Amino acid sequence: MASMACGSFSLFHERVSPLRPTTHLRRSAARFRLVEKSRRSLPPRYEANSEPADPPVADTASELESVVVANFGEDNGANISQSELFPALPNKSINRRIALTSTVAAFGLFLSSRLEFGISLKDLSSAAVPYEEALLNGKPTVVEFYADWCEVCRELAPDIYKVENQYKDRVNFVLLNVDNTKWEQELDEFGVEGIPHFAFLDRNGNEEGNIVGRLPKKYLLENVEALAKGEPSVPHARMVGQYSSAESRKVYQVTDPRSHG
Repeated sequence: MASMACGSFSLFHERVSPLRPTTHLRRSAARFRLVEKSRRSLPPRYEANSEPADPPVADTASELESVVVANFGEDNGANISQSELFPALPNKSINRRIALTSTVAAFGLFLSSRLEFGISLKDLSSAAVPYEEALLNGKPTVVEFYADWCEVCRELAPDIYKVENQYKDRVNFVLLNVDNTKWEQELDEFGVEGIPHFAFLDRNGNEEGNIVGRLPKKYLLENVEALAKGEPSVPHARMVGQYSSAESRKVYQVTDPRSHG
C-alpha cells in the first residue's frame, strides 16, 4: 500500500509540477517571433520631432517606375509618361533648325549693314528722276546738288536713300552734279555755294526752302513730308550745317546730266 501510494504521489507530482525549462524557452521564443513579425508588418511610426525620410532615389528606369507607383499610386503613376520624367535631349533636327535660323539672321544683318553703309552716290544717281521730267510731272521735287569728291555728300547718301525709298511715289528726287557745266544756270538760280545743297520745290517748281550741309536726318525727312502732303511751306526753310565749298568744283562738260564722272 505504501509503495502504491508513493507511486501515485509521484505521478501526481509530475503532472502538477512546473513546466520544464526547455519547454518554457521554446514557447517564449515562438511568442517573441510572433510579436516581431506583427511589429514589422505595421507602418513605420515617426518620432514627434523627427523629419520624414527622403523618398527613395531610383538608379534605373524600372526602379524609377516603382518609386512613381509607390508615391503616386498605380493609377496616377501610369499616367506619367517617360518624357515627363526625363528631359528631352536635343536631336539633329533641332540642331539643323538652330543652324538655319542663325544663318538667316546673319544674312539679314548683312543686308541691313549693306543698306546702312553701302549706299553710294552712284546708287542715288541711277534712281534719280531727270530734272526736266521732274518739272513737268506735277509732283513736288527735292533737288540735291552734289559732287563725287564731296565727303559730306557721300556720308549722307544712306540717309538720302532711305528717305527717297519712302517717298519716291509722291516726291521727285533729282541729283545735279555741280561739276557739270550744264547746270551753271541752276547753280546761280538756287544760290548754291556749298554742297550738298537740297532745294525743296512745290508742284509748280517754286522753291519753298533749302538746307545745306550735314544736318540731322529729321530736317530732310520733315521737309519731304511737308512736300508730300502739299503743305504751303516746309518747316526748315533755311538750315546750314557742315558742307563742302562749291568753289572747289572741277568744272568740265558732261554729256549725262546725272553723271558722276
